[in-house]
Amino acid sequence: MSAEAADPGAPLRRRSRPRIDLRRLGRVALRGPVSRDRLPDAISHVAEAHRAHHPDADLTILRRAYVLAESSHRGQMRKSGEPYITHPLAVTLILAELGAETTTLTASLLHDTVEDTEVTLDQVKEQFGDEVCYLVDGVTKLEKVDYGAAAEPETFRKMLVATGNDVRVMSIKLADRLHNMRTLGVMRPEKQARIAKVTRDVLIPLAERLGVQALKTELEDLVFAILHPEEYEETRALIAAATGPDDPLETIADNVTHTLRDAGISAEVLIRPRHFVSVHRVRRKRGELRGTDFGRLLVLVGEDADCYAVLGELHTCFTPVISEFKDFIAAPKFNLYQSLHTAVVGPEGAVAEVLIRTHRMHKVAEAGVVALGNPYAQDPAAAPQSEPSDERADPTRPGWLSRLLDWQESATDPDTFWTTLRDDLAQDREITVFRTDGGTLGLPAGASCVDAAYAQYGDLAHTAIGARVNGRLATLSTVLSDGDTVQPLLAQDTASGPSPDWLDHARTPAARIAITGWFSDHPDEAKPDPETAAATGPGTRGEPAAATEREAPARSRSGPRPTGVVVDDPNAQVRLAGCCTPVPPDELTGFVVRGGAVTVHRRECPAVAAMQEIGRAPVVARWADGEGRESDAGCRVTLVAESFGRPRLLADLTEAIATADAAIVSATVEPPSEQRVRHTYTLRLPDAAGLPGLMRAMRDVAGVYDVSRAQHPAPAG
Repeated sequence: MSAEAADPGAPLRRRSRPRIDLRRLGRVALRGPVSRDRLPDAISHVAEAHRAHHPDADLTILRRAYVLAESSHRGQMRKSGEPYITHPLAVTLILAELGAETTTLTASLLHDTVEDTEVTLDQVKEQFGDEVCYLVDGVTKLEKVDYGAAAEPETFRKMLVATGNDVRVMSIKLADRLHNMRTLGVMRPEKQARIAKVTRDVLIPLAERLGVQALKTELEDLVFAILHPEEYEETRALIAAATGPDDPLETIADNVTHTLRDAGISAEVLIRPRHFVSVHRVRRKRGELRGTDFGRLLVLVGEDADCYAVLGELHTCFTPVISEFKDFIAAPKFNLYQSLHTAVVGPEGAVAEVLIRTHRMHKVAEAGVVALGNPYAQDPAAAPQSEPSDERADPTRPGWLSRLLDWQESATDPDTFWTTLRDDLAQDREITVFRTDGGTLGLPAGASCVDAAYAQYGDLAHTAIGARVNGRLATLSTVLSDGDTVQPLLAQDTASGPSPDWLDHARTPAARIAITGWFSDHPDEAKPDPETAAATGPGTRGEPAAATEREAPARSRSGPRPTGVVVDDPNAQVRLAGCCTPVPPDELTGFVVRGGAVTVHRRECPAVAAMQEIGRAPVVARWADGEGRESDAGCRVTLVAESFGRPRLLADLTEAIATADAAIVSATVEPPSEQRVRHTYTLRLPDAAGLPGLMRAMRDVAGVYDVSRAQHPAPAG
């Protein structure tokens, strides 16, 4: 199988196994079973490919699987006109050429028997064992009769869950889709397009994440030909025109070969042609293609250290393009890929990209998890487990798959699962961030502190009020970089809930599903009441405007707490406005908002004037018994500290707050402007009487020139 081009007629510059003749193979298959003392002729080519990777493999089980598959599918024909048995044989050949072990090949021969014939899973289990049965069940589609329009997304969900326990399930599915795509020309154009889009959105990203580049590149080219036929033909013409005797890559390859030989480095230098989609991407990026843009040099060596020796020689004897250097050996990609990437300038200024890897790295780069063989085979040198476990520890399960399996449990609706799956797979790069306890979190590139909070704490992240990134306070919207240390900060109020604007910053499905689910359970919190919004400023759902924009603090969802405020209606729910956080002895004014609740403001709050301008009648409010204590919870207040920037300012302010026995509910620090810094703290004090002393203590901190109660402007009109 060629990993470089989907079209067998495309010019290639490397030897590859010829594709099987399906019609000849079908005629052989129709001859039926053969004697037990030899392998059926129809799968001799599979046996040859398998033995090339596994010389000592026992082929007896393959013979038995073929006999069952051939007899079960006998009489069935594909839409392309070949006997149906040609399909499982072709799928098995694809996997055999990638180096799959015998169990995977056995299951691939049988992968359609349960779905399309009278064979049952119990029969497969009885004749071939639990593992083959599990793999066949994993790739068996769900019936449309039972699931209707949800059959396709639920089938993929089933396969992904099965893949979580055994990655070989998805290997078979990818090979199955590749052969179906190769023979898709017999389908109606609209069906071709539908299958190609699912392949593009789901199967190709899965092949990339599992590292099976040989399947991914051919699938890309086949999809490209169906969905973009004109651009595909243009690219084909460009590749055909570039094929000729004067290939600049040949000259550079010869120079590299001589350079490494003179340095005493044993290496194989090959020209690796780009596949169609790769050429198309380079053309879109650079405009006019150069002669060296149609391929790359591949240098294969024996040991890891030799890779760096080759790199050193190339950078010494050729002019390197430093911006093109990447080390995926020291830092492998999340899909197991390892290689050194560089580019050098050859004769007459021709620039050639060079890939440097060991033979083993090359096998893994082409076949990904397929090259790892059976991940559950017992290592004879390993000590036996003292106690058997029902769970299979899968060394090949990557972090992205574990996260996918976690969030899919929450996406019970098929449409939500299908949409979220496509969005998740569209994230093509991962980062690793560190927790303060030494653990790590794998997140997609572009993830924010919101994602980190949900990845670490699950639904407890609903109470998040901010984070520390690399030791500094940060907003929940802060985008994380690879290698950051993140510490999500949670509110003590466990009844708090998320803010709708968190969805603007969440990149992981787990975070988005959790936030959306919370609002589904709390529909009244999903959108702010227009009257409440007018009363409290442009902040989200009744929060102070500045606090919402800068820090997205936690929102209380348990209903109004005892506020110590009395209004005319003794049965009304009363809550203190977040925009001005009134405390005794502030003079109060209230307004009735959605649901009959009364929001109480300080009388001088700008929101009061805004509410009166839109015709809202004020409600008389006063502190109960002249105290206004918030029960045992104390009082809550938002303070703004204006200061000049200096080292340790944040630590000194925090210490002053702690000395006054105040608890920090949320805090944010705006970026410095002209050496001036604004800190906003939402605090909980045991008693409002301590507020003046707290503000004095904060003003006494060196560099602080003003501390005031938060006053957020109300929106016009």
